[in-house]
Amino acid sequence: MFIKEPVALLLALSALIAAATHGPMQVAVTRKAAGEIKGKPILTGADQTALYLPLIRGKRIGVLANPSTIIGNRSLVDSLHDLGIDIREIFGPEHGFRGKASNGAKVGDEIDSATGIPIISLYGHKRQPSKEDMDAIDIMVFDVQDVGCRFYTNINVLRNIMEACAESGKELLILDRPDPNGYVDGPILDMSLKSGIGQFPVPIVYGMTIGEFAKMINGEGWLPGKEQCKLKVIPVKNYAHDMYYKLPVWPSPNLNSQQSIFLYPSLCLFEGTIISQGRGSYMPFTVLGNPDLKNSYSFSFIPFSIPGMSETPLHQDQACYGLDLRTIDADSLRKTGKINIKWMMELYKAYPYKEKFFDYHQSKQMGDIDKLAGTIAFKEQIASGMSEADIRKTWEPGISKYKQMREKYLLYP
Repeated sequence: MFIKEPVALLLALSALIAAATHGPMQVAVTRKAAGEIKGKPILTGADQTALYLPLIRGKRIGVLANPSTIIGNRSLVDSLHDLGIDIREIFGPEHGFRGKASNGAKVGDEIDSATGIPIISLYGHKRQPSKEDMDAIDIMVFDVQDVGCRFYTNINVLRNIMEACAESGKELLILDRPDPNGYVDGPILDMSLKSGIGQFPVPIVYGMTIGEFAKMINGEGWLPGKEQCKLKVIPVKNYAHDMYYKLPVWPSPNLNSQQSIFLYPSLCLFEGTIISQGRGSYMPFTVLGNPDLKNSYSFSFIPFSIPGMSETPLHQDQACYGLDLRTIDADSLRKTGKINIKWMMELYKAYPYKEKFFDYHQSKQMGDIDKLAGTIAFKEQIASGMSEADIRKTWEPGISKYKQMREKYLLYP
């Protein structure tokens, strides 16, 4: 069988690394001190092919994938297909397998033009593989890049996949990837506000990789009927939660820069306000603005329709005035381990029409701030002028209890 040279080289290198460190079948991981891994290259689960090819070869495979699902710099699906791995189905999350759909846009089923494999959308008429889908496979592989935020939908897809695997008795193999926002902060979701942007009682930034989060879903009994998913994780090698990690592929159309990845935990809250977060520009989640702030700020940008990113953005074709966060040191913000709520406090104070600031009835492009924050108290705290320190006090003891629970499931220091 013909194997493309880059794939063969990648597999050979991965096999050598795995043999020297773990052995070909060792997939368990122990937590190491950060000092032990300093200076060594981070290897994602997908990069360590020698650890998981023996687990999937000769089996019928389903793969949950998007453009971030790569070995080296090439699609995992394309690489495994070239190696003769029997991929029966590709499952596409929000934005689709090849990442061509806009935020929130429904995605249909199709045949992948590159491989001829059926693509089953989990962001269209269904959000979970059907019994028929699961009957067609022996094992499910899950490999997408997460960004560590409760309102990002990857953890919802993860739970749905785990539920389908548990119901069908099929194993889930997670090829883990680093969490670029590896800290813990924000209010714990009040489960009375459960929605598509908040499904679990966790803080806004939960400080876990997908593999760790899957362990927590199982361990805390968050599947219906407390069912257990057969789970195996190929861990990231040479990784700790506080490490800087530059994503090799942007995880979605509107998270298209390292700056946006680090700012996302703070700026996504603005989706529950009348303030644009830069959707409808090529710099989403790095700028903030509104037409009514013209007298308060000199920086401006104009949202416009961008197919595949934002077709009908908030304040389309209007100059929005506000904050340019493209040049701030966002990595320093990550290192503080805190989301920034001062920008919310500042823009609320500057906005002249206070009653409109959080009123999502004004536009279909606005979300519900209560569901985004995970608590009805947040908007009231901002409106009342409560200090940042006092707002943060209300997030306790929730954060401390969550950190204690989280500790049980961590794979990395």
